[in-house]
Amino acid sequence: MDLTIHQTFLPHDDPDASLAFYRDTLGFEVRGDVGYGGMRWITVGPEGQSGPSIVLYPPVATPGITEAERRTIAEMMAKGSYATIVLATPDLDGTFERLQASDAEVVQEPTAQPYGVRDCALRDPAGNLIRIQERR
Repeated sequence: MDLTIHQTFLPHDDPDASLAFYRDTLGFEVRGDVGYGGMRWITVGPEGQSGPSIVLYPPVATPGITEAERRTIAEMMAKGSYATIVLATPDLDGTFERLQASDAEVVQEPTAQPYGVRDCALRDPAGNLIRIQERR
């Protein structure tokens, strides 16, 4: 098989705040912004790269989930325990300095982890955990 990772999905509960964070704070380009039924799906990715994209989506639009499940998802997002993505950079310290100077919610400063990577962590406006690893 010849498979590639095309897109991954992260939930949002405020499309404008998520768009501002991924575009302005992380410097990602907007690859798509689609509205339907008062909701928005925003596709972003690293500028100038043709690789995988992140689709920021409204979890309330997920077909087949109950109202109780929607409430659980909202609670988990608020706690920051629903979704995670791992990014990578060759300059972790420089990237962290720029993020720290923004309004990003820092969860962990650059740290050498016992499992062999050096990374930091922050949260996006929806509470999604973003880990950024240092590329070696």
